[in-house]
This record gives sequence, C-alpha cells and structure tokens, in this order.
Amino acid sequence: MRTRLVVLDRDGVLNEDSDAYIKSAAEWRPIPGSAAAVAALKAAGFSVVVASNQSGLGRGLFDQSALDAIHAKLGAELAAAGTALDGLYYCPHAPEAGCECRKPAPGLLRRICADFQLPGEALVMIGDSLRDLQAAEAVGARALLVRTGKGERTLAAHPNLPFEVHADLAAAAARLIAEREQQR
Repeated sequence: MRTRLVVLDRDGVLNEDSDAYIKSAAEWRPIPGSAAAVAALKAAGFSVVVASNQSGLGRGLFDQSALDAIHAKLGAELAAAGTALDGLYYCPHAPEAGCECRKPAPGLLRRICADFQLPGEALVMIGDSLRDLQAAEAVGARALLVRTGKGERTLAAHPNLPFEVHADLAAAAARLIAEREQQR
C-alpha cells in the first residue's frame, strides 16, 4: 500500500532532545533541516503529523501552557518554512499510568489511523527510539529510525534492528519522496 501519512516523533526527530526533557519553549531547538523536510514531504503529497510521548506533563515537570508554547514555537518554525502539520498527537501520561497511548503502545497511532480513516499500512513512522518503531510495528506501519536524538543510542543498544536507518529527518524524507516519484 502506498504511504500517504508520515508520523513523526517530536523530540529527537524535529527538535533536539534532552534527557532532562524539553520543558519550555526556550529549551525547544529545531534540528537543522527538519522544517524543510516537513515542507518537502507536504509538497510531495504526504500528510504529516506528530505522535509524541510527553510524560513530563504527567510527571509534573511542565504544565499544559508550557507544552502549548513549545508547540506554538514548533508551528512558527514550520510556518517560516512555508508549511504546517496536519495534526499533533501526544500522550500526557507518566509511564506508570499504564495507558494505551504511550509509545510503544499503539494507542496514538490507532487514533491517527481513525482520524485519517487509514489503515496502519498507509503510515510510516519516523522516530529515534525503539518505542517509536515498536508502536509502528503494532499497527502494521513502516518504521524508519533516524540517528538524531536518541537514534545513535538506540542503534548501539539494538545493533540488529530490522528497520531502515537514516541520518536525520531530511534523509528519511528524501527517501520517501524518491520512492513516491518512482511509483508515479
């Protein structure tokens, strides 16, 4: 099935990640080329959404207004590149909550499938951690790992992962766009 929807993890794919969490708009820094990669995907006909674990909310590390400000900064960065997301999904729960939306659980991706009326096979998930790839696998989506964020650590801990690996979002986007061109 032809991929129509690209799902991006946020921290480590679109912006620099931090083991101390991204807790404010001031701490949010885009990865060079990520906004242009989203614009290129959209120009090639893909819908693009974010699916992100944001357990900092559930842990009390930041509040909803801080998360809204972070997402506003992300939106402004994308707008400056002439693009926007088609959706932004996040799990606000702490790990011990046992919810179905915290990746690697597939709840966020299932919700995206329902909202876009697409089967999991129509999605490609681009992430920097094993849990992103596992969530994609759970819904039958294609999974791509990027080396940015926690990607290098993920590869070091799991050197035989059966997933495509790309340097960053720009490289992964270029691959998807090239494949779409070949299908035409």
